[in-house]
Amino acid sequence: MSARSKARKQTLDFLYESDIRSSDLLELLSLRDVVEEGVDARPVREYTRLLVEGVHLHKRKIDELISTYAQGWDMDRLAAVDRNILRLGIFEILWEDEIDDAIIIDEALTLAQSLSTEESAGFIHGVLGRIVSIKASLAL
Repeated sequence: MSARSKARKQTLDFLYESDIRSSDLLELLSLRDVVEEGVDARPVREYTRLLVEGVHLHKRKIDELISTYAQGWDMDRLAAVDRNILRLGIFEILWEDEIDDAIIIDEALTLAQSLSTEESAGFIHGVLGRIVSIKASLAL
């Protein structure tokens, strides 16, 4: 697993926990970032930090896009893991220009297949594909 894949998984863990506990995402990030030496060290990867902070900063726009393009699904009806995979994927597609959109979608599908259902992977693929197709026209 690549370093960025690990960072995405770690980011999804933060997003999911914050979502289901209704806790502050940035506070959770700072609480989990243990940098001491030894067996309890759990430093947060730099790319994870960038992703968490980016999703936090753009969450309102990201959730608006999910509500608009996840046709027939309210945010509350989406499974928490699927909702947060979409948040992560949309952030990377719209605000991380260094990574090819196809890679971002593939990574999101990998997360969905390992943590959610096969149906979820298809749904996530559809929503992220739609975001990619309209991203040039979006006002960010």
